[in-house]
Amino acid sequence: RAALATVRGLGVELEEIVLPDLPVGDMLVVLEVEGAAAFDELTRSGRDDELVRQISNAWPNVFRAAQLVPAVQYVQAQRARSLLMHEMESALGDLDGYVTPSFGGPSLLITNLTGHPAVVLPHGFREDGTPASFTFVGRNYGEPAIVTLAEAFQRATEHHLRHPEL
Repeated sequence: RAALATVRGLGVELEEIVLPDLPVGDMLVVLEVEGAAAFDELTRSGRDDELVRQISNAWPNVFRAAQLVPAVQYVQAQRARSLLMHEMESALGDLDGYVTPSFGGPSLLITNLTGHPAVVLPHGFREDGTPASFTFVGRNYGEPAIVTLAEAFQRATEHHLRHPEL
């Protein structure tokens, strides 16, 4: 709440938005296949075995499994992704962006699929001493507005200068 009060103090008018409620889990295959394509040489060379984390949901295994995704499944997921992108634009209306917790809620997964620019900033510490952060998310191709807001927030606070105690 204090962080949002700081944002308001910067002259930003906050209003609640509702993010699209689409089955984004069905679109995860897009991220998996795109990740596998980016690391294709690592997988094909067998050097993915050198990565430390090899549990079932770790990236090396996701990349290996994504090599076998049927084209039809990938195309259907891309169609759903296009719909999600359209729904996000509708949800934003005439806003420049929105503020959301960095973890929890659907925003992180949605914006990984839609490509909306995001800036993550600390806004204090939790009761257990771990840092807390939130994310400024902008419109696609609207980086200047969201980066300007993030910079203004950082200048107005000192959260980025503090560190957890060892």
